[in-house]
Formats: sequence, structure tokens, C-alpha cells
Amino acid sequence: MGDFEELRIDEDAHPSHLAKEVMISLAAASGIALVELGLALTPGPNMMYLVSRSISQGWRAGMTSLSGTAVGFVVYMAMANLGLAAVFVVVPWLFIALKVAGALYLIWLAYKTIRPGGKSPFETSALPRDSAGKLFRMGLVTNLLNPKVAILYLALIPQFIDPSAGGVVAQGFQLGVIQILVGVAVNGAIILAAGSVATFLRRKPAWIRWQKWVTGTILGAIGVKLAIDAPSPVVSG
Repeated sequence: MGDFEELRIDEDAHPSHLAKEVMISLAAASGIALVELGLALTPGPNMMYLVSRSISQGWRAGMTSLSGTAVGFVVYMAMANLGLAAVFVVVPWLFIALKVAGALYLIWLAYKTIRPGGKSPFETSALPRDSAGKLFRMGLVTNLLNPKVAILYLALIPQFIDPSAGGVVAQGFQLGVIQILVGVAVNGAIILAAGSVATFLRRKPAWIRWQKWVTGTILGAIGVKLAIDAPSPVVSG
């Protein structure tokens, strides 16, 4: 099976050797960071919940919910990396299929972001106050049930894994850590600024259209680039 047989040998190597030798490239790190930035700025279940809680109950409530969201990211990262690594060894063509699916999803998400009629997550609404435990649980559950996060780990992160380098699991965890750090940082900034942003956007709604076009353009450009690169062979011999 070519590169995937080498992958199996690498995965059986000593952990210290694996950690020393297997490092993702700067291009892969930058790529997943840019993808996560675009996704984090695109309104979805996570943003809607975090912003609504921050506006109605304060930034501390938003941060408590974000801690649950971060745990959800870690759960997805562990399940996806450990499961997909074994599948790629047995079914190498699935790697290309997931890359194509991820690219198409980014293009569809770009269209959905730019099209008219979308609702801003910064529209205020009255919500009952929740305890810290419920805020954490809701942040966790909202993230685990978020289809955008599932597609991120199952179809987008594999775009930046190089099977020929070996250590698919190690690469996946490194990419996952970068995604989590970017996601938590962006969402944390949104939580802290939620109240001010909501007021600003009520006064200047044109900025919502600008944000949608910038985010949509970034996602679309990455999707097209990944779609072009996806058919490239990942196995040899």
C-alpha cells in the first residue's frame, strides 16, 4: 500500500522518535489556522450561543460556555485522529474523497455566507440566566452537535496531513491543537466584544455585509485551492 505501509511502520516506532521526527509544515500550520479563522468568523451554532449568552448574561457567562466548547474540540480531535488514521491505512482512497468533500464544503459555506438574508448573531434577545454548570454543558453540547465542527475534523483537517511524511496521528493532533487555539482565541475576542459589536452593528448595518463578503471570499478561495489540489496522489507504488 505504498506510503500507508510506511505510515504503519512509523506509528509503531518509539513515541520519542515519533515526536522528534514528525512535524507539520509551516504551510500546513498556516493553512489550518486560516481555515479555522474563516470558520470561526462565520455565524454558526457555536457563535450564536456564545454571543447570545455574552450579550444577555455578561462576558463571564460567555467564557464559561467557551470552556465547554473547547472541551468539545478536544473530544472531536481525539476521536477523529485516532479513528481516521486506522481507516486511511485500510482505505487510502478515502483520504482523497474526504479532501474533495472538505473543499466542496468550504465553497458551499462561502456561498451561504455571502448570500443575502442571513441573520447576524449579534442581534440581541432576552434569555433566562443559566448556572455556570449549565453554561459549560450547553457550550460542550452545542459544539458536539455542531455539523461545522464535525466536517472540520473529518474533512478539512485531513487536507493538511501529508501521509508520505508518516505519523498521521501526530500530524492530526498538531493541526488540531492549532485549530483549537485559533478557535478559542477568536471566540474569546468575540465574547469580550459582543456587547459593543452589537451596538455598533445596529448603528452601522453596512459593516455586516462587509464582514460577510470578506469571510465568504476567504473561505471560497481556500475551497477552490483545496479542490484543485485534492486529486493529487497520496500513495505510491
